[in-house]
Amino acid sequence: MQRDLVIDARAGDHDAFNALVAGSIDRLHAVARLILRDDDLARDGVQDALVRAWIGLPGLRDPDRFDAWLHRLLVNACYRAARDERNHRVVEIGSLSADALAIGDAQHGVAVRDQLSRGFARLSMNERAVVALHYYLDLSDAAAAAALAIPVGTLKSRLSRATQALRAAIEADERADEQPGESIA
Repeated sequence: MQRDLVIDARAGDHDAFNALVAGSIDRLHAVARLILRDDDLARDGVQDALVRAWIGLPGLRDPDRFDAWLHRLLVNACYRAARDERNHRVVEIGSLSADALAIGDAQHGVAVRDQLSRGFARLSMNERAVVALHYYLDLSDAAAAAALAIPVGTLKSRLSRATQALRAAIEADERADEQPGESIA
């Protein structure tokens, strides 16, 4: 079914292209949001990727590789958006108190997500892209490597470094939360 839509879209059928991207637009935006950490930039990245997909679709040789190709376009669009906005980035800083973690399961879940989000924000753009494609989209190593246009071995090493960096960032936040504040006498 998707192969037929790709072939029709490649021939210029707008409805086929709309049907192709309609099912994946939310996932594309979620991945762009994970990579860019900004809703507006994510929307711009997705829009850029879809425009480039429409323009470049006639040149797609293998219709079965449409998803990997679209993911590659999205990651590249995210890189461009980040490069364009590099000097205008605002970083949100938050903190967790020990009491917030002890209040309940729902609040604990929020605290854990916040902690992961802060750790994720410390990763580089390449590390966030690898983690988002592998863990969020649940792509295989080969599919994620194809989306990033890198060898599988490179993907594995980047993924390993990214998970180590994420773990280190979370542990650093935990240590910072455990240290008592300084008092002024």
